[in-house]
This record gives sequence, structure tokens and C-alpha cells, in this order.
Amino acid sequence: MQSKTMKLTVGAAIAAMYVVLTFVSAIAGLSSGVIQLRLSEALTVLPIFSKAAVPGLFVGCFIANFLTGAPMWDVILGSLATLLGAIGTRAFRKHKWSAPIFPIMSNALIIPFVLQYVYQFKAAYFYFMFTVGIGEILSCGILGILLIKLFERTGVSDTLIKLD
Repeated sequence: MQSKTMKLTVGAAIAAMYVVLTFVSAIAGLSSGVIQLRLSEALTVLPIFSKAAVPGLFVGCFIANFLTGAPMWDVILGSLATLLGAIGTRAFRKHKWSAPIFPIMSNALIIPFVLQYVYQFKAAYFYFMFTVGIGEILSCGILGILLIKLFERTGVSDTLIKLD
């Protein structure tokens, strides 16, 4: 029972961190739109340490998108993009340095569709792939790898893995 409670707690903490970091990005005007740099997307590397991160990221993205006033299709599709990225990261957790690839790709492929059809932004799909992809590379790739290193240096990674 304690293990299930701990996993639920870890997932909830990750969801809460995702929401808070999305709001920080929103204050800077970077959490949505054609050019996005969500600090919260750095957390998408966490499934390499804990499977509780997968639903935590999905729920966190869903809540963050909903609370920032995104249209329902963005809430759903954006959350699914984060979920797919988290599942891919978890599946390849033994190759931790590839962790950012999956959220970068899922968001760079799905979010341009959302920008064109939900928000009706007028530009080429590939342009949106580029703009969203750059933001994801910065948040998932650079900040995510730094987060992995921080967790390993401080022992947080070992704690999360033991709870898994």
C-alpha cells in the first residue's frame, strides 16, 4: 500500500510542478502560441526515473492547458502529445540521453496541427514544426538534460528509481 501511495504522490508532485512551471512560462508569454518555451517541458525526462512521471506529466499538462484558458482541443491534443512523449521516454529509459527525443518529436508533430486548425494561425505546418521544435529542444533537450544531471548529482534519481 505504501508503494502505491508513494507513486501517486510522486505523480501528483510532478503534475503540480508542471502546472507551476507552465504558469511561469505563461507570465513571460511563452507557454502557448507559435513560439513556445515551456519550462515545464523539461520535466518530460522524468519517466527515465519513475513510471509515476508518465501520468503525472499527462495530468499536469491537461490541468495547465485548461487553467491557462486553452481551447478544449488544445487541452486534449497538447496533453496527448506530452503523454506520447512521456511513454516514449519511459520505454527507452535505459538510454537516458535519448529521453528528450520523444517529447520533442511528439510536440513538434502534433502541436503544429493544433496551431493551424484550433487557433487558425496562418503559416506552413513545417514552419510551426520548426518553431515548436526549437522550443522543445531548448526545454526538453537542454533543460531536461540539465535536470537529469541535477537529479543524478543530488541523489533524487536514486530515490525515484527505488520507488519505481
